[in-house]
Amino acid sequence: MSNGTYINQFLLMAFADTRELQLLHFWLFLGIYLAALLGNGLIITAIARDHRLHTPMYFFLVNLSLLDLGSISTTVPKAMANSLWDTRAISFLGCALQVFVSVFLISAEYFLLTVMSYDRYIAICKPLHYGTLLGSRGCLYISAIAWGSGFLNAVLHTANTFSIPLCKGNAIDQFFCEIPKILRLSSTNAYLREVGLIAVTACLLFGCFVFIVVSYVQIFKAVMRIPSQQGRHKAFSTCLPHLAVVSLFLSTVIFAHLKPPSISSSVLDLVVSFLYSVVPPVLNPLMYSLRNKEIKEALQKIF
Repeated sequence: MSNGTYINQFLLMAFADTRELQLLHFWLFLGIYLAALLGNGLIITAIARDHRLHTPMYFFLVNLSLLDLGSISTTVPKAMANSLWDTRAISFLGCALQVFVSVFLISAEYFLLTVMSYDRYIAICKPLHYGTLLGSRGCLYISAIAWGSGFLNAVLHTANTFSIPLCKGNAIDQFFCEIPKILRLSSTNAYLREVGLIAVTACLLFGCFVFIVVSYVQIFKAVMRIPSQQGRHKAFSTCLPHLAVVSLFLSTVIFAHLKPPSISSSVLDLVVSFLYSVVPPVLNPLMYSLRNKEIKEALQKIF
């Protein structure tokens, strides 16, 4: 294969060769997928039904749950189908679509997490201006910017990745179509072109991370000035889960896309990709609901 246009399908990584292990992987992914659907679906339902939760914080949380549902639905069902039907194939168009949607949703999710840190900063450090700075129209605009930024990032990366000639076969050493794995099928010069775009994106993500850290430094300073222990505990309970999600998400995404080839291995790449593509959609509902009194009360009303 001297050019990517001759490739009509890719081969994804097979989790196991024996039928029993393939079925085990299918049931494992099915359990994870159903847990993500249930957790995020309950959060969306609870917030939609309880009028007390119609605030900017929970509006952004609904957006996060929608992004999580889309993100895990882009990769896991295909891996489940391949394990169930004992195949590795994914069409060229299906692979391009999977790359586009996953990059779009993951990028939008990170931008939304940055917005959520700004929301917590305003709520805790400038509560008197909360309604003014984050009104209903402002929340819609900010969310649209997060989704639009993710869409633009996905267009750039997908167009650049699949315009590169692929000359090293069609086997992708990953359970879904991931840009670094696709780039390994190209020549060195073409690979460096996309790596440059990834590095620019990583700098942008790092800038968002700096903004998040600065916001939380200000938040923690304000929280420590709260006289009551109950007030400090409530403030920390809404901030610490968000900070943990951001840290896990950013560290694994940057490591997966910018790690040196010398420390790359199939097992390590699989674990890192699993941590940023599958774990957050499952853990986010737990981290945001179990430590949130309002969400728990809304869920109790549903049941």
